[in-house]
Amino acid sequence: MAEPEGYQPIETASVDELRALQSQRLAATVRNAYDNIAHYRSAFDAAGVHPDHITGIEDISRLPFLVKDDLRAAYPFGMFAVPRTDLIRVHASSGTTGKPTVVGYTRNDIEVWATVMARSMFAAGGRPGDLVHVAYGYGLFTGGLGAHYGAEKLGCTVVPMGGGQTEKQVTLITDFEPSIIMVTPSYCLNLIDEMERQGIDPAASSLKLGIFGAEPWTEGMRTAIEQRLDMDAVDIYGLSEVIGPGVAAECLETKDGLTIWEDHFYPEIIDPVTGEVLPDGEEGELVLTSLTKEALPVIRYRTRDVTTLLPGTARTMRRLTRVTGRTDDMLIIRGVNVYPSQIEHELLKVEGLSAHYQLHTTRDANMVGLVVNVESEREVDSDTAAQLAARARAQIKTMVGVSAEVEVLAPFTVPRSEGKAQRVL
Repeated sequence: MAEPEGYQPIETASVDELRALQSQRLAATVRNAYDNIAHYRSAFDAAGVHPDHITGIEDISRLPFLVKDDLRAAYPFGMFAVPRTDLIRVHASSGTTGKPTVVGYTRNDIEVWATVMARSMFAAGGRPGDLVHVAYGYGLFTGGLGAHYGAEKLGCTVVPMGGGQTEKQVTLITDFEPSIIMVTPSYCLNLIDEMERQGIDPAASSLKLGIFGAEPWTEGMRTAIEQRLDMDAVDIYGLSEVIGPGVAAECLETKDGLTIWEDHFYPEIIDPVTGEVLPDGEEGELVLTSLTKEALPVIRYRTRDVTTLLPGTARTMRRLTRVTGRTDDMLIIRGVNVYPSQIEHELLKVEGLSAHYQLHTTRDANMVGLVVNVESEREVDSDTAAQLAARARAQIKTMVGVSAEVEVLAPFTVPRSEGKAQRVL
């Protein structure tokens, strides 16, 4: 019997076979980039490296890094290796911190994307015939269409809901009875709250699997979602510059990190300050190289995501630990480096606090302070709120090493997100 669409034998191939495939694909990618993209030709020449020098995957460290500003400088279509007429789709970032980064796809790129998404969903526990509720945003954001095409490729039935319209989302989940939801973890919490507001028991819903991505989240949030919805919650990772969601995914049987599909994306971990490549097992900034993209090959792209590379378990390919944050999201509070996910992790240890929170930075003279606004799980009096705040302050101080003001707010006070949550103001 043929294997399902979502599984390929390369996932459990030997390391030697995988490295040989990576070497072949890297050489072709470097040649494509050098011959067809002015940025790469200039950057490679400046670094004294030529495509002829790249004979194996071990040569990748000779190549210069690619950063987001390089993509912005080529706006809109200067980073494409094919004529614009060969593209069948364009996506773009929000552009909130400058010109958006524009990514394009050939027909084969879209097929590769759908394939790695189907593979990700299969690894996470999805199967042909599942009804999938997609609540990622559709449009220029890659989440919605990435999930949509992957689910169809796997052989699922797709409900292309998109983000927002929270009441309608709950109605459709109740009426259509999907078994899988694909959404950001923060918006899933909003859906759970809305179910409870409508008098629906979330644990009694049809949902059995949640595939969550697009923002950092913690083990504590996974536990909270799984308990409230009585389901499995697994992580998925991607970014538009590299392809979109589907670069890596957790396997349901292990839930021990995201297996990165190394036949399509080669990972490295570097010291974010020096650029030195770090050995597997050390935390640093993730650098990715696409091995099969035609329209927009990315070579040693600095993602700014902080994670660690570990050996494979459920698959031969290596795993990424859960992304703890981004190098540009890191806060320095009185000399201590802090990621929002660290604060979330400690808040969720305090019984009586919810997973809805925001961080506010303050400045007193030359010192940066931190105020944490977090909701209580239910209405509490002022004395109880003060006790919860004291416990949270102590937890953060002990485990993160910073002194923070904590304000415990009433339920539904922290602004809700319909996509990626804004954690820091």
